[in-house]
Amino acid sequence: MSHLILVRHGQSEWNLQKKFTGWVDVDLTPEGKLEACKAGEAIKNLNINIDNFYSSFQIRSINTLKLIQNTLRDKTTPERAWQLNERHYGALTGLNKDEMKKKLGEKKIHEFRRSWDLRPDPLNRNSPYHPINMTIYKSLKKEDIPDTESLKDTFDRVVQYYRTNIQDKIDKNKNVLISAHGNSIRSLCKYLFNLDNKQITKLEIPTGNPLSIQFDKNKKISSCEYLDSDRSQDLIVF
Repeated sequence: MSHLILVRHGQSEWNLQKKFTGWVDVDLTPEGKLEACKAGEAIKNLNINIDNFYSSFQIRSINTLKLIQNTLRDKTTPERAWQLNERHYGALTGLNKDEMKKKLGEKKIHEFRRSWDLRPDPLNRNSPYHPINMTIYKSLKKEDIPDTESLKDTFDRVVQYYRTNIQDKIDKNKNVLISAHGNSIRSLCKYLFNLDNKQITKLEIPTGNPLSIQFDKNKKISSCEYLDSDRSQDLIVF
């Protein structure tokens, strides 16, 4: 038996402002920090030992994990992977979602946010919001830094990283916790639950609410649940 716990970071400053965030590095709001602490308490109540911790390169994911580990009183050094980053929203980055709905129409914005393989226009590489202009991404190869991404692009990098670096931990009955983002977690759920391209467009991931997935001795998913039932989203039956 093993557990995989997926946690979308707590509410961020740009979540609150309804901005397309993507790869921009913004921190948690006070509410987001509280969500992360509550996530830690919910995980603590499982009474299991977490063997491996992972986060993206982004501060909202990193700080969510720090608060969870503080609550668990666990000092294990986590792995950080840019492949677990949020989807890059291209030219939409930094723009207000409600304002863009008025400008482009609600249907078009929904397509940009939820479609499988539609990419927004690329973000200008001179933009201060472009990852190539941010210190945290200086260690990455230029060819690994996108100008825009579809959900499919996000899925490809997230799942490749999971298969290469995390799958074997699950196969060895280790318990793993990943602090990541709405679209990177949606990508993992598509892979783990074998969701089709239409099902994935309907999957919502709440902030700061751990999704606990259990695997049986045959490495098959035996159960899954959100640990905060009051803030659960519907799970697609697997």
